[in-house]
Amino acid sequence: MSTRDLPGPVADISEARRLQARKHSAVGWPVAGLLLLGVIGLVMVGVATSRVGVLPALVGALAALIPVGVVFAAIVWIDRWEPEPPVLMVGAFLWGAGGATACSLLLNGSVIGLGELLFGPSEHVFFERALMAPLVEEGAKALFVVVLWFWRRSEFNGLVDGIVYAGLTAAGFAFTENILYFGKAFSESGWGSATGGVIAVFILRGVLAPFSHPLFTSMVGIGIGLASRTTDTTKRVLWPAAGFALAVLLHAAWNASTLLGGTGFLNVYFLIMVPIFAGTGWLVVWQRKREQRIVADQLPVLQRAGLIPRSEVEMLASLAGRRGWLRKVRRSAGVEPAKAVRDYQIAVTELAFLQHRAAEGRTTSAVRRARRERLIGELKAARRSAVGSQEAFQTARVKIHELTQSVRRPGPRVNADGTSRRSSPPPTPGPPATGEQPGRRPESRPQQGPGRPAPQGRPPRQQPGPPAPQHRPGPPPRQ
Repeated sequence: MSTRDLPGPVADISEARRLQARKHSAVGWPVAGLLLLGVIGLVMVGVATSRVGVLPALVGALAALIPVGVVFAAIVWIDRWEPEPPVLMVGAFLWGAGGATACSLLLNGSVIGLGELLFGPSEHVFFERALMAPLVEEGAKALFVVVLWFWRRSEFNGLVDGIVYAGLTAAGFAFTENILYFGKAFSESGWGSATGGVIAVFILRGVLAPFSHPLFTSMVGIGIGLASRTTDTTKRVLWPAAGFALAVLLHAAWNASTLLGGTGFLNVYFLIMVPIFAGTGWLVVWQRKREQRIVADQLPVLQRAGLIPRSEVEMLASLAGRRGWLRKVRRSAGVEPAKAVRDYQIAVTELAFLQHRAAEGRTTSAVRRARRERLIGELKAARRSAVGSQEAFQTARVKIHELTQSVRRPGPRVNADGTSRRSSPPPTPGPPATGEQPGRRPESRPQQGPGRPAPQGRPPRQQPGPPAPQHRPGPPPRQ
C-alpha cells in the first residue's frame, strides 16, 4: 500500500528530531549570547576602573544605579501587555552596557584623532561631541535592535516592542557612561556641590536627563516598529533609516547644548527635549491602548476556536482583570500556580497578536502555523501546570476538568483572516426532526463557557405508536 493510500499522515521521527534540535538551538544561542555580553561587561568594568580608579568606579556605579533603576521600571511598565522574553531584554541591556559602549570607546578614539587632524587641537571638540559622537553611539546602540528585528521578527508587533528593546539598549549604555562620568567627577572634585563634583553631574545626568539616551534611541525603535507593521519593502527600509537619522539629530542637539551651556542649554532642554519626551510618552500610552484593543478584538475569535473558555474572555481583555485574577490565585493557591496563570495570559496575548497579523496579511501561512503550534503548546503547558493546584483556576471561576481537555487546533476552525469557520457534523441515519434537513444535526459550538463542551444536537425522540393524520383530527386509521 502506498503512502497516499494511508488514512492519515505517517509519523515522521526525523521531523521530531529536527523540532528537538530547534528547541535546543533556541535556548542555546541566547544563553551563549548572554555569556559573551557578560564577558564584554567585565571588560568594561576593567576599563572603567583603569580610567578613574577602583573607588571612583564604585562610587560611580552606586550613583548610576539610581537613574537606570528609574528607566528600567518605566520600560517594564510600558511592556506590561505583551512582556518580551526576559533573555532578550537582559541581552539588550547587556549589549548597551558592554558591546555598544566598547564600540563607542574604540570608534570615538579614532574620531578624536581625525578631528584634531581636520580642525586642529583647539577646534575639534564640537566636531567630536556634536557630530561624530552621536553618529557612532546611536549606530552602536541601534545595531542590537536591527539584528534582533531580522533574527526574531515575530517579537515585533508594533511600536511598543521597538521602543522597549531600543530603550533597554540605551539604558545599558547610559549606565556604563554614567559610571565613567560620576567616577571622573569623584576623582577630580569628590562629592562636591550643586556647582561641581558628583552632585552636580548627578543633577545633570540623573535628575534632568535620565531618559536622554533612551529617548534618542527610541526613535530607532519607533522606526522599526513602523517597519514591522508594513509589507512594503521600501517602507521597511525607510522607516528604520528615518528613525536612526532622527536619533542622531536629537543626540547632536543635546551634545551641542551642553557645549553652549547656560541659556543655550536651557533653551534646547525646555523647547526641544521636553516636548519630544512628552510626545513620545503620549505615543507609548496610545500604543498600549491599541494593543489592548487588538487583544480584546481577537479574544472572541480564540474562544470560538476552542482555545479559551468563554468565562475567561472578560478577565483577559484588560490589565485590571488580569491583575485581579493573578492576585486571587496567588492568595489562594501560591506563587507557582500564579506563575502558570501568568504564562497562560502571555500565551493568549501572543496568539491574539498572531491572529491580528494574519488578518492584516503580515505573515506567511507557514510561519503562522509554526508559531501558532508553539504558542498553543505553551498555552497547554501553562494550563497543566496550574492544574497542579486545584484552587488556581477555581478562583478564576473555571472548572478544573476543562483545563485538562485537549485544546483544539485553530487551523480547522479559524481562517487566515481571523474569521471563524464552522463545519457541520456527519449525517445521522434515521428520520429527521421537524424543521431539520434530512440526515443533518444542528451545528454545535465548541466549549460554551466553563464546563464540558455543549453536547451535539440530536433529533427529538419520536413517540411510540402510529403517527396521527396531518390534516384532520380524529382516531388513527385502522391497521
